Amino acid sequence: MSDEDLWRVLRGIADMPYGAGQIAALEQLLRRVDAADDRHLAFVTRMQATTGYVYGGEPAKSFVTFSWCLSEFDRDPQPYHQRHLHQLLWHFKYMVSGLLKFPEVPLDRTYAVLDDMERRYRAGGHSLQTVHKHRFRVADHVGDADAAAHWYRLWQTTPRDELSDCAGCDPTSQVGYLAGTGRDAEAVALAEPVLAGRLTCTEQPQAILTALLLPYLRTGRGESARDAHREAYRKLRGNLADLWDIGDHIEFCTLTGNEARAVELVERHLDWLDRSPSPAAAMHFAATAAAALRHSGAATVYRRAAEGRPAAEVPAPTLADELAATATGLAARFDARNGTAHQSEWIARRLAVRPSGEHLPLSASVRRRAARPTGDEPTLPLPAGTPVSAERRGRERAEVPTVTVPADADADELLTLAEESWGRHDRATFQAALAACDDRFGAADLPTRTVAHRLALRAAERGDEDDIEGAVELNRAALDLYRSAGEEVPAQVVAGRLGVLLTRADEHAEEGLTLVREAAEVLERLGDARQRAAAHDRLALALLHRQQWAEALAALDRASADAGGDRHLAARIALHRAHLLEQSDRVDEARAAAEEARRIGRELGIDELVTAACLACARTVDDPAEAVAACDEALRVAPADAELPVRVARARALLAAGRAADAVDDFVEAVTLCVERGAEGDAFLRWELANAYRVVGRLAEAAEVAEEAVLGLDRLGAQAEADRCRHLLAGVYAGLGEIDPALALLEQLSTNLDGPDNLPHRAQVLEEAGGILYDADRDAKAAERFAAAATAYRLANLPLDELRARRREAYAWFWADDRPAAVRAVELLDGLTAAFAGQPEPEPPVTYELAMAAEAAARVLVGEERPDEALARLAGVPDRLRSIEAFGEAAQVEVLVGELLLRLDRPAEAEPLLRRVLGGLPAGSRPVRQTAWLLARALDLLDRQTEAAALRAEHDLDPDE
Repeated sequence: MSDEDLWRVLRGIADMPYGAGQIAALEQLLRRVDAADDRHLAFVTRMQATTGYVYGGEPAKSFVTFSWCLSEFDRDPQPYHQRHLHQLLWHFKYMVSGLLKFPEVPLDRTYAVLDDMERRYRAGGHSLQTVHKHRFRVADHVGDADAAAHWYRLWQTTPRDELSDCAGCDPTSQVGYLAGTGRDAEAVALAEPVLAGRLTCTEQPQAILTALLLPYLRTGRGESARDAHREAYRKLRGNLADLWDIGDHIEFCTLTGNEARAVELVERHLDWLDRSPSPAAAMHFAATAAAALRHSGAATVYRRAAEGRPAAEVPAPTLADELAATATGLAARFDARNGTAHQSEWIARRLAVRPSGEHLPLSASVRRRAARPTGDEPTLPLPAGTPVSAERRGRERAEVPTVTVPADADADELLTLAEESWGRHDRATFQAALAACDDRFGAADLPTRTVAHRLALRAAERGDEDDIEGAVELNRAALDLYRSAGEEVPAQVVAGRLGVLLTRADEHAEEGLTLVREAAEVLERLGDARQRAAAHDRLALALLHRQQWAEALAALDRASADAGGDRHLAARIALHRAHLLEQSDRVDEARAAAEEARRIGRELGIDELVTAACLACARTVDDPAEAVAACDEALRVAPADAELPVRVARARALLAAGRAADAVDDFVEAVTLCVERGAEGDAFLRWELANAYRVVGRLAEAAEVAEEAVLGLDRLGAQAEADRCRHLLAGVYAGLGEIDPALALLEQLSTNLDGPDNLPHRAQVLEEAGGILYDADRDAKAAERFAAAATAYRLANLPLDELRARRREAYAWFWADDRPAAVRAVELLDGLTAAFAGQPEPEPPVTYELAMAAEAAARVLVGEERPDEALARLAGVPDRLRSIEAFGEAAQVEVLVGELLLRLDRPAEAEPLLRRVLGGLPAGSRPVRQTAWLLARALDLLDRQTEAAALRAEHDLDPDE
């Protein structure tokens, strides 16, 4: 590689984002530079490396590159050194700050660097303002309050100059000192004008916002604190160098009662401890993480895999102790170095942090729900139609009605009452009757049939509690007793119930189906109308479990229309029919069955039936507004354990109805319910919530929630879903202007999708990455991504997509000024377009891509000074674009044709074309000025200067352009 090539590589590295990738590129370049023996290039590369190491999270390496540059500067001064003197003096600040963070570096070494810094600043006639600032930082680090106050005053009273920290970083350090000395109001007042200005430093505004978290909180500015947390953490979360500041955000979450969010941040960054930028950052993060875990109530924490270690769930208390030991051990090392106890005392205060004061909602996905009332609060009636909150509904349903059972009822009468109540969905009476039976006859020697009946009812109770194994065991016992007593009909009822339970598990499915089928056949002969209908319903339910839709429907067809006069059973049969018809894609019939179940449920006043029927209706109606209405009804009556599916269904319906803002609230409620119940589905719901936030334009919240969703989906091993969520997140990042995180995600996706079945998706991801790079003017990188996308499209046998990607590649190489690469891309384009030749009536997408490929090729040929060939490529292209109503693109091509005609000295042909194009362009649109300029040029060449001057005046064009 020539020196010129190495300089070009260095310039490219300087444009890379800080982090491991840039550091790896710098170190590779350093090896090549040293082999090339170019002292100037070696010096500049190490200067760049010093900055890269500091901001990329490996500051210890910056000590070496800085020392090399300083030694080279002093040993043999060269003219190019002076061009970098300002940067070299600036790097002294990195050194002082960095040396403090490593306890193995003697404090005398830091003082020596400070003294050298002061000497050089004085020699150069620079202000000592930033020297005083760094002496303050050393004093503050060792806990010398008097010295810190002294240097702080000098720092504040010494004039600033070009070596002072930026307008955001200087106040950040001041805010930290003021807050640490109890002057929160001063800290906030100091920061306000700074935040009102434009902060463009790498560290801002996230650093000053982080410093303001506690001052905002302690001065009653909760909203400002929350906004500062969200904005700052978003900018910090991807940068290893900011591990210390991330610890501040963990502590803030703990303090504000957001323990769950604090744990999420700990989990997200825990593996960074293994590659912490410094012992100081590790100490601070470990202390804040330990405090968060101790107060979170979490049983386990997900520890993502560091290199060479498996990911695992670890006990939260154990991890908290481990982190606390890490923090206190590091603090002791710093104190041993400093000769004070300041760091240990400071870490002890961090470890003692606990939630305090009023809860400040921070999470975009989980909200803290109101505490359950004690029962002493007065309950006011709500107006008709008022939405009922989840908390209020929980209160109302927690009030279990008092049920009185007949005092003189015998065991069989009580069990019959329980059986009837179960069928009517009257759980309160069911429980009361069973309890009365146990209380009165639990020790009695009851008939076998009665014992069997009690076991069967207990089995139903266990099944309702989702204790399937317990329900199976009790049903088997009941079945044996009924058979031993010769009670054939109740035995077959229990056998049918047992069979339904067994079909829920693959290993017992055949046994279950046999039991249910035999029971249905026996009860068809021996049972009454209701028992026959119930038997066929159980058979249908068992077949539904096994996804045998047609057989299940046939079984339901054998049930009597009125379910033997049992309206509750009729409602259940209608509901099961709706599910089966929905699975069979007989949507209209499914909707009718669901409406029937809904109607009967309303008549009977059975909330759980109405809820289930409403959900079935919501899934099968065509109009999203009707789906929302069905979910609204379900939400009004849903039992507490059914609120989650109702919230999810309503959120999806609202999203489909174009009411994304309302959908957000329901998704948040659903995620909150999931978290409260310890269900694993919250990661999937967060994914949907992130999309809702995206649709409504709340991109910051969308990113936050999607990040949480990706972590959760990865934890569940749901890679396909995690990758789809990453794809969503990449788009959100791009919308936020966070280009590098978006590209990193798309890069990861392209790796994850590296398989033959994923080629179309991988190609799409690569093309999207190319589009982001192209829009960011990183044209060469964009071209590489477009080329990779085209290859993937070709392997996936998607020729039109391949054509589009190659066209975009040609454009990117053209704007990257790599003309040979652009010409090669055009040659590939020509081969692709030839494959589409001869189609008698191509589809509009094909017409469009062929036309735009011709335009791209023409532009490349113009750059190659081949205007005749370029013009020939465009023959007929505008007409083809207009034929598919691509009028804007047609005008764009005609402008290019006009330009080419002028290049070929054919102004008489260019003038009418350009005039017609100009007349058809929307006023104020971007192409107007270009077209007017070309038309004026054509008029000049035609000796029509008066018209040309008028045109230039009309469009405010410079005559000398």
